[in-house]
Amino acid sequence: MDFLGPIMDILPTLCNCTSSRIDIIRHLQENLTSLRQTRDELEDISKDVRSRVEHADQQYRKRTNQVEGWLERVQLKLQEVQNILQKGEQEIQKKCLGSCCPRNCYSSYKLGKEVIKGTDAVNDLINKGKEFRSSDDISEKLPSPPVDEIPVDKTVGMDSILNEVWRCLDDHKVRIIGMYGLGGVGKTTLLKKLNNKFIDKRRGFDVVILVTVSKEVNLVGIQEVIRHKVQIPDKTWEKKTDKHSRAAEICRSLSGKRFVLLLDDLWERIDLRNMGVPDLSSHQNGSKIVFTTHSEDCLSFEKSFELFRQCVTEDVLNSHHQIREFSVTVAKECKGLPLALITIGRAMSNRRTPEEWRYAINTLQSHPSEFADMKSSLFQVLRFSYDSLRDDKHKNCFLYCSLFPEDHMIRKDELIDLWIAEGILHNYGLDDTRDAGEFIIRSLKHACLLEMVGDSDDYVKMHDVLRDMALWLASVKENKIFVFENQESIKKHGIATWKEAERISLWGRSVKLFSKTPFCPRLLTFVVRQTSVDTFPSPFFQSMHAMKVLDLSKNIFLTRLPPCLK
Repeated sequence: MDFLGPIMDILPTLCNCTSSRIDIIRHLQENLTSLRQTRDELEDISKDVRSRVEHADQQYRKRTNQVEGWLERVQLKLQEVQNILQKGEQEIQKKCLGSCCPRNCYSSYKLGKEVIKGTDAVNDLINKGKEFRSSDDISEKLPSPPVDEIPVDKTVGMDSILNEVWRCLDDHKVRIIGMYGLGGVGKTTLLKKLNNKFIDKRRGFDVVILVTVSKEVNLVGIQEVIRHKVQIPDKTWEKKTDKHSRAAEICRSLSGKRFVLLLDDLWERIDLRNMGVPDLSSHQNGSKIVFTTHSEDCLSFEKSFELFRQCVTEDVLNSHHQIREFSVTVAKECKGLPLALITIGRAMSNRRTPEEWRYAINTLQSHPSEFADMKSSLFQVLRFSYDSLRDDKHKNCFLYCSLFPEDHMIRKDELIDLWIAEGILHNYGLDDTRDAGEFIIRSLKHACLLEMVGDSDDYVKMHDVLRDMALWLASVKENKIFVFENQESIKKHGIATWKEAERISLWGRSVKLFSKTPFCPRLLTFVVRQTSVDTFPSPFFQSMHAMKVLDLSKNIFLTRLPPCLK
């Protein structure tokens, strides 16, 4: 009877195995219900995750491979679960029609195993989906394209200049290309077209960066544009707390790339090292810089003298042995200002005696205001559109726009309100004033004296060169407009000159008031916005008897007004 021992040992195992299989068969319907519930939960979570990644797609971000793989597995698993549930329903129907026991125990057991395995797999997907639903790591920033296409209006007559610049880019000896021209001749448009040309013809460049510099150089903003284009990560950038360390980080990134840097609207020399641009003389991989400028000191002396020599002509320079020496001095006095080089060079093109050249040098050195005349000659070219306006009302409205800071987006409704308040539109009836204001704005835009801001019809802006011309026109017409954006400019200009002004604006957080009381008998409009002014002394407004507009909006520190304004 010893053989009964092993048999008795096997029996409990067989019983346990049989019992577990019976449980799988017996609880098939419960397990199907559980699978259906987990399926529904997975569908809800996958909808949440998909909604988040679709939102990320709209923000120009790319869903991670992990999330994309999870969504694909979810779709496959949901289809698989649907097939299991259908087979389960069929199995339950057979059982109900016959008896409480399944007709085929093996098929019911096999199906039950599939249900349990499917439920476990769905639960695993649910747990991962919950992580994605609460995590910020479901998408990553898309790599910046090497060239960003920029909308450009259709142009006529620029192809020859564009091709000439393109040929310079192909010349390995040329590293920096400058384009000079008067405001409004199309330099910015030309630079945009050059940028877009790289989309189809990369010429081996890794990245093309277009930056607008403007008259008031915003180094922080320029560095932000460059660092986004070369894809310096936010975490790395945030650790660089000053412009020097950020410049070093940009330089490190650009040094490994063959780049084209397009700098639009330079007004003065700019130190590329402060921006983080590597020295192209030692950067031997063929990187290029192209810039546009209108009239400020942007040319090296070698280029300046070359331009000056062309205007004077070699025949004059060779007419006396001292004249070539004097010509170098005159060219230096022009401080690299292209318009001055051209104007003075042409003026000296028929001066063939040393005495005439010495007189020119003495004039330039003793009367620096002559350079203002050089600048006004630029404005004389531009003012044709202004002189062509239909009446003084249109001209006055144009000059009024220069009261806003450079590159400021001017809200049209606000501008019309100011015109009405000062009385510029006084000849119109109350119901017609706003229509008249809209008409004048359209006329100024048609004359290219104002421009739209993007696609919005609610804002306009003034080109910085036209704004300078407007301030100059206001000064020569003896109805001066002063715009002060910092405390230093107020001190430099002098408060005594305010007596000549008809309009003054103080604009910027660095602007504060001063102890002296201004004398402003002619002042019509006084705008004080977004400043650090916290109060006005009582006598401050005592001379402003002609004032019609006082705008003190958006001064968060202003707490007390003098009694005369209450």
